[in-house]
Amino acid sequence: MDKLALIYSMTGYAAVTRDVPTGTLNLELRSVNNRYLDIHFRLPDEFRSLESVMREALTARLSRGKVEFRLGFSRLLGAEDLQQLNGELMQRLLELNNTVKAVLPDTRSLGVADILRWPGMLGVDTLPAEDLREPCLELMHAAMDDFVAARAREGEKLKDLLLDRLSTMRQLTIEVAPRIPISLVAFQEKLTVRLREAMVNCDDDRIRQELVLFAGKVDVDEELSRLQTHMDEVERTLMKGGPVGKRLDFLMQELNREANTLGSKSADAEVSKVAMELKVLIEQMREQVQNLE
Repeated sequence: MDKLALIYSMTGYAAVTRDVPTGTLNLELRSVNNRYLDIHFRLPDEFRSLESVMREALTARLSRGKVEFRLGFSRLLGAEDLQQLNGELMQRLLELNNTVKAVLPDTRSLGVADILRWPGMLGVDTLPAEDLREPCLELMHAAMDDFVAARAREGEKLKDLLLDRLSTMRQLTIEVAPRIPISLVAFQEKLTVRLREAMVNCDDDRIRQELVLFAGKVDVDEELSRLQTHMDEVERTLMKGGPVGKRLDFLMQELNREANTLGSKSADAEVSKVAMELKVLIEQMREQVQNLE
């Protein structure tokens, strides 16, 4: 499919890992809906120098959404690391452990794994950030490819859903359109009888003037026409692709305005029913549009 024709959900997730000689890199991307693009980084301090590069890469491929970017590194311990146990820190931990046990006897003592994982215990706290710069950037691009692809798949599902709702709306307007002139004539006839009864001394010209005036107030041809125009624009926007969320959100407001007017001006129960069904469909579409980039 043409990349330009794709639409993207603001909801996405990707997680990738890569083994390097000194350990394992883990990168996770997740996003939810947001009015603007809002990126939050969770990085080890040693990788903070990469944040600006990563932010620029994300900004180039995303336009909206609250994005969480999480990078971690699990160091591979070798025999040389085990020979660098921090004896002074270990002694301090033992003293703290005994102090806590004296106050809280039931508290679990520190285990070997707890001690080995303690920051600074192995004497090699600093990560080889420069050596990992290129692997980090390669991993980021791989994660972003998966992330954008996931957002695209979700976006296409939303697109199909919106087009399905749009098709139902078109069918409703097509079915109701022939009823408009018929219902208008029937209502005018009924109104004529009532006017004659209420305005015994009025002539036919006065009655015709009142009918013309009222017909203008209840004629919904213009609302149906504008509904059609807005539906055409929704479909055009969906097929064009790209960042469409804000445009579609505006169109949902316009569709809802016309459906409301259609219902308020209707002089026929069937037309009023269709107006209500249109409003339900528009609200369903509006909720889904909130998920689009």
